[in-house]
Amino acid sequence: MDIEWLEWLGYLASLIVLISLLMSSIKKLRWINMIGSSLFSLYGFLIGALPVGIMNLGIVFINIYYLVKLSRDHTQEG
Repeated sequence: MDIEWLEWLGYLASLIVLISLLMSSIKKLRWINMIGSSLFSLYGFLIGALPVGIMNLGIVFINIYYLVKLSRDHTQEG
């Protein structure tokens, strides 16, 4: 596999996670962080770094959990 392409995938994932932390809205933070963590998870699995892949996959599921919770809380208010 092309090493340069993989490096850029890692940089892109890092940048997206960094951008997510700039969000003032928790919902936007969770969505953007989920995208970055998904890419980081893919990156980790592709380079054979299982701890990186598994941990970021866990973060993806945590973001999904809280996004569903936010969505349910929002529908109960209305």
